[in-house]
Amino acid sequence: MTLIGQALAWLGDPLTWTGPDALATRLLEHLGYTALIVAIAAAVGIPLGYLVGHTGRGRNLVVLLSGAARALPSLGLVTLLALWLGLGLPAPVIALVVLALPPILAGAYAGVDAVPRAVTDAATAQGMSGWQVLRKVEAPLGLGLLMGGVRSAVLQVVATVMLAAYVGAGGLGRPLFLGLKTQDYAMMLGVSLLTIALALVLDVALAGLQRWVGRAPGRR
Repeated sequence: MTLIGQALAWLGDPLTWTGPDALATRLLEHLGYTALIVAIAAAVGIPLGYLVGHTGRGRNLVVLLSGAARALPSLGLVTLLALWLGLGLPAPVIALVVLALPPILAGAYAGVDAVPRAVTDAATAQGMSGWQVLRKVEAPLGLGLLMGGVRSAVLQVVATVMLAAYVGAGGLGRPLFLGLKTQDYAMMLGVSLLTIALALVLDVALAGLQRWVGRAPGRR
């Protein structure tokens, strides 16, 4: 049997998905870590991106910081934070929030910045305050670009959050590193295939959501 066949057989084995260290548990942990990291990054990046896009202030600084964050090596950052904070979940969460923040920040900023000036001027002429223009005009019209940033962040995190297991947390990285330690390459390939499939499913779902929210302001 080829290695791919062995990996598929491992994935199809009911024992793989049951028990205290079941793959189903690791998959749920993986999704939970991804959701937590993206939520934190969105809570920081969306308001900051909206502020920069609406006021035009700090644009160069945001671009500089986003580029610097993208250049950071994820494994090195996780290791450094683990040495400082100790083993467990906090180190990979902080490191991957840094990774997820730039695309969300860029999407929020670009979405607001892309709204035609004539539209915002018309809203202001109707008596809207700056906050109302942002909330009722710029933010809804920029949802498509914002969702593009969120989509990019989710795909980056779901692929990289396997590093959480490197510093003692769970997720799909746990069986991957176990397979590396025991030279169980079928397990390693099976986990990799599952991660790829998960990323593809999330990408398709978020692409559909991005198209929907991009059309929603026009329908309203």
